[in-house]
Amino acid sequence: FTAGMKYTVLVPARLASSRLPRKPLADIAGLPMVVRVAQRCALSGADQVIVAADAQETVEVCERHGVRALLTCIEHPTSSVRLAEAFELLGLADNEIVVNVQGDEPLIEPTLVRACADTLASHPDCVMSTAAHAIDEVADYLNPNVVKVVCDAAGRALYFSRAPIAWWRDGNADGVTRLPDPAPLRHIGIYGYSAGFLRAYPKLPLSPIEQIEALEQLRVLWHGHHIAVHVTADRPGPGIDTPQDLERVRKLLS
Repeated sequence: FTAGMKYTVLVPARLASSRLPRKPLADIAGLPMVVRVAQRCALSGADQVIVAADAQETVEVCERHGVRALLTCIEHPTSSVRLAEAFELLGLADNEIVVNVQGDEPLIEPTLVRACADTLASHPDCVMSTAAHAIDEVADYLNPNVVKVVCDAAGRALYFSRAPIAWWRDGNADGVTRLPDPAPLRHIGIYGYSAGFLRAYPKLPLSPIEQIEALEQLRVLWHGHHIAVHVTADRPGPGIDTPQDLERVRKLLS
């Protein structure tokens, strides 16, 4: 890890989740979910961890548990736009590194948060960083909800897709029954940014590939910017999108 490096973690928390209403405040073994996420992020060595909330209730719950939180506009279309507003409220300098950890990742590994910041710091030609791990099941390779990424020789993302990439031309001629070698990479939805780029991001026009794949990070590549990818050996803990996910994580932590 980069010695003495400072970075901020921002955790967007939207109360009006469609699949799991009031998700950030869901109780997990005695603590609200978003508080658990913030506490895990604090273990990474971040200079500060701040929740970017869309409801005063979330801000008050965070503050009761000693977690700093900012109230942002409820109408932001994406978490990155919410984060850009948080940057302005915090007055972060353009060259500061910010790691975006989703508010529904209560099992996030602190070392992964730190690695995301380090990866961006060590790739000055990149405006963003993210993470990935090797896929070990054919079902994940074929699942459109499992986002794949392919990288170049310098560890930068070439493309993200819901399709099974890289496509094994010879091995998949009769259907996909095994994985190519080297193993394809599953994208992990954690991002590092320079504060200056995240300020500029919401002003970038939407890209066709982003709209087709429904993957916001493709806007960055389409406009010619680079994203550095940290490949970890560890599969991340399950995130929480549904009531079933919530029960599974509650059992793990109880």
